[in-house]
Amino acid sequence: MNAPQSLETPVPAGMHADEWAARLELAACYRVFHHLGWTELIYNHITLRLPDSVSGTEKQFLINPFGLHYSEVTASNLVKINMQGEVLDGSKHPVNPAGFVLHATIHGGIEGAHCVMHTHTTAGVAVASLQGGLQQSNFYSAQLHGMLAYHDFEGITIHAEEGPRVIASINNKPAVILRNHGLLSWGATVPHAFAILWTLQRACEIQAATLAMGAPIEVPEAIAEKCTRDSLQFDPRHGAGRDVFNALVRQVDRIDASYKG
Repeated sequence: MNAPQSLETPVPAGMHADEWAARLELAACYRVFHHLGWTELIYNHITLRLPDSVSGTEKQFLINPFGLHYSEVTASNLVKINMQGEVLDGSKHPVNPAGFVLHATIHGGIEGAHCVMHTHTTAGVAVASLQGGLQQSNFYSAQLHGMLAYHDFEGITIHAEEGPRVIASINNKPAVILRNHGLLSWGATVPHAFAILWTLQRACEIQAATLAMGAPIEVPEAIAEKCTRDSLQFDPRHGAGRDVFNALVRQVDRIDASYKG
C-alpha cells in the first residue's frame, strides 16, 4: 500500500495488515476532504478496493458509514462490503444505496478503479449543470485534455440498471462530470484519484470565477494536449499525487489524528 509514515499505527488483532493500511489511508482521505471543505452533510463517498492479499478472488471495498460526517470517519468504522453490498466486517452502520450502486459499478466495471471519489461541491455541481460543461479555458482544465468523460443525469443513482451506461459513458477516462449532479474521479490509488479530482475541482472553481467576470479565453487544442503531456502529477513514475496527498495528511495529523482509531 506504501502508506505515508504518518499513517502507521498498530494493526488490530485478527485483521490483515494490508486491510488496516487501506483503512488508515481511506480514513485520512475523508479527513482531507473535510479539511478542504469538500463535504455535503453526511452524503457523498470515497471508496477503496481492498487488495487481493485481503479479498482473494472476490472484489471487496471500503465505504463510509452512512449517517456520519466525514470528520467522524475513522479507520475502524469504515464498512467493508462486497460487490452485492453485503457487509463483511460485522459493522452495524448502514451503507447508503446511492453510494454503493455507483461505486460498486465503477469498481466492478473498470479494472484500474481501485479508488473512486464523488463530490457535490458548489463549483463542481455548477459546471456539471452548465451547457457545455467544463471549458478548456484555464491552467487546470488544460491538464485534463482527453481525460474527461460525461454521464447524463438519470436521477438518484440507486438503480443498478444504470450501471452499464455509466461504464460506457466513462469509457476508461478517470475524470468524470456527472451532468446536473457533480464530479467523480477514479484511480489506481487514493492519491492518484485525489490528484485527478483536485485538478478537476480547481478547473471548475476557476471557470465559475471566470464566467462571473466575462467570456473566457479558450486554450487551443494543441496547447492543451501539450499541457496534459507535460503534467506529471498523474504519472506513477512521479508519485501520481502521493507527495501532495501526504502533505495534506500531515496537515490533518496536526489538527486531528482521531481518524486512526
